[in-house]
Amino acid sequence: MATARLSDHICRPTIDLYVSYPRQSTTKLAGISLFRPKRIGTGRLTFKNDQKLKWVVKMSLAEQSPPKPKVGIERLVGFLYEDLPHLFDDQGIDPTAYDKRVRFRDPITKHDSISGYLFNIALLKKLFTPDFQLHWAKQTGPYEITTRWTMVMKFIILPWKPELVFTGTSVMGINPENEKFCSHVDYWDSIENNDYFSLEGLLDVIKQLRIYKTPDLESPKYQILKKTANYEVRKYSPFIVVETDGEKLAGSTGFNAVAGYIFGKNSTKEKIPMTTPVFTQAFDADISKVSIQIVLPSEKDINSLPDPDQDTLSLRKVEGGIAAVSKFSGKPMEDIVLDKERSLRSSLARDGLKTKSGCMLARYNDPGRTPSFMMVIYSSMHMVLSVS
Repeated sequence: MATARLSDHICRPTIDLYVSYPRQSTTKLAGISLFRPKRIGTGRLTFKNDQKLKWVVKMSLAEQSPPKPKVGIERLVGFLYEDLPHLFDDQGIDPTAYDKRVRFRDPITKHDSISGYLFNIALLKKLFTPDFQLHWAKQTGPYEITTRWTMVMKFIILPWKPELVFTGTSVMGINPENEKFCSHVDYWDSIENNDYFSLEGLLDVIKQLRIYKTPDLESPKYQILKKTANYEVRKYSPFIVVETDGEKLAGSTGFNAVAGYIFGKNSTKEKIPMTTPVFTQAFDADISKVSIQIVLPSEKDINSLPDPDQDTLSLRKVEGGIAAVSKFSGKPMEDIVLDKERSLRSSLARDGLKTKSGCMLARYNDPGRTPSFMMVIYSSMHMVLSVS
């Protein structure tokens, strides 16, 4: 409505103006000459075709609808790919890319200045050994860039040095006037309420501080892509296993045979270092075919490993890939393991993730007496149940 009235005021002269000034004349309006209308013919009002009047009208319209500044989004996206990996190293992020009054929020922290933001980073470096992994950055609005990341932080103050893992997105607002970041809001995948201050977020941190330790042995390498309240999505690197047939997903049949291989029962009598976990893998939905596997050290090459001295054993390279993982504790009875598989598949389906047939049970101590497990479902996406 204000725009309409302003246009009328500029473009439509009043009758009083016509009556008081029958001749063409000028008056000063904010230092600009504006020509009065004059009568032509039937008494209608019209304007003299004057460039100054056109300029006044154009200027007024420009004041009503100021042009939006163009922001170099592609340049800023490229900048984030280069800058954010330095979040916790000695180089650090470039503070000149942020407004002095940048607004930072995550579920349990808030700051309203670049100095506060930098203080928060320095504090995390003192309490943890943080590892920040940037997965992608892209434009999600006219003045907005969203990033996806993983943060792994080992709490070095506690004797058991728990490892906290957070994944999520950051929505970064851009000030179009100076092309600097004016807001940075984090959203964690593991909680529903991401508003500050989130009690759910605080409980998530506390839960990850508990004593939870697996054997200090080599395991297959992976990167956590997403961590929710119910599961993790991991990207596994390739690894080699020695395997034989098993009977049940939660069974231990065949373990002695695969363990014998690494203890020297092979073609060269070589003793191979122990690793974790012990896998039992079901290859179909009916669990009709099961294998039990021990992971071999990553420095080993499948062509240089000794041959098994039993025909029932074989070496195989697992190509890795994307897997969903669910951790649980307790004795791995078959019905419990199958229930964990169904629960994990249900969570994945609810979140729109597709899975392949079969799953893996990962055990981090000797089968039959382990308190710690992990269910793995490879999917375009495998599925892994982890017991730990």
